[in-house]
Amino acid sequence: MKKYNFNAGPSMLPREVIENTAKQILDFNGDGLSLMEISHRAKNFQPVVDEAEALIKELLQIPEGYSVIFLGGGASLQFCQVPYNFLIKKAAYLNTGTWAKKAMKEAKLFGEVVEVASSADANYTFIPKGYEVPSDADYLHITTNNTIYGTEIREDLDVCVPLIADMSSDIFSRPIDVSKYDCIYAGAQKNLAMAGVTVIILKNDKLGKAPRQIPTMLNYITHVEKGSMFNTPPVVPIYSALENLRWLKAHGGVEAMDKLAHERAEIVYGEIDRNKLFKGTVVEEDRSLMNICFVMNEEYAELEKPFFEFATERGMVGIKGHRSVGGFRASCYNAQTIEGVNALVKAMQDFEKQH
Repeated sequence: MKKYNFNAGPSMLPREVIENTAKQILDFNGDGLSLMEISHRAKNFQPVVDEAEALIKELLQIPEGYSVIFLGGGASLQFCQVPYNFLIKKAAYLNTGTWAKKAMKEAKLFGEVVEVASSADANYTFIPKGYEVPSDADYLHITTNNTIYGTEIREDLDVCVPLIADMSSDIFSRPIDVSKYDCIYAGAQKNLAMAGVTVIILKNDKLGKAPRQIPTMLNYITHVEKGSMFNTPPVVPIYSALENLRWLKAHGGVEAMDKLAHERAEIVYGEIDRNKLFKGTVVEEDRSLMNICFVMNEEYAELEKPFFEFATERGMVGIKGHRSVGGFRASCYNAQTIEGVNALVKAMQDFEKQH
């Protein structure tokens, strides 16, 4: 039976990315050594980092004056590394879900944190709007896509202070204006690579301003100056990112991914809205194109487990919703195919006919 991977992360990758990475794990560049056992200082690995960095800059059209670095620790490390490096007196945070809340918690260790708006009281079913950002804030931090709750900010905000974004689950899914941000960070295990590496995009002239001593490993300047090679980087995840970046470029870049994201979402949300058994969990204008969350309508609540079992039998993997929301979550990152979403929709339609 064919499997359709809707996992929220680590998530689906293009098959050719997996296969090409696997070949290099067996024998890197024909040198007789595995990618898993070479030194990051090896002369044939530096070109991997250089090409991956160049492709990120090309695909996102990153302007001059920005650096791209590769670190470990995931977005969770960035929750503290961002305020360590950027928070001087006060930072503003938009609370749109679990990960935004975790980022706020870490920032409070370094200075005053202002929650400019929150949708927590509505179980994060919408993106707050019309809020004011303090003009004396050192930055506004946003989480552009909320994997658990299925909301997304799919635009580059215009704000009066520096903007910092956690784009872990929607980076490379649309064009972005990097010049509007001082820092963008993203764990790779959604749209970019296997788990284990984090990509950080930094505006160089905003570094080194924090009024504190920063431990060497947590100082962005360390990694910018050493080209991500201050300590042993996650070699295999960086290589898998390179393969995926090559795949992205070959398939039309972020513009093509944006178009495909809308096509997938229209198919799945269209069925959710049509099918009498199901309903979406967030307001329509804030629906995520990456993580499509839905539940059973109240009168069919008892069918939640039967539908999960039915869909699993049809090859759907990872569609169970997060416990905070319940129901179902169809994660549709860049590698997800139209065939995959059509298979899910067919399962929903066939289950409807039975009930």
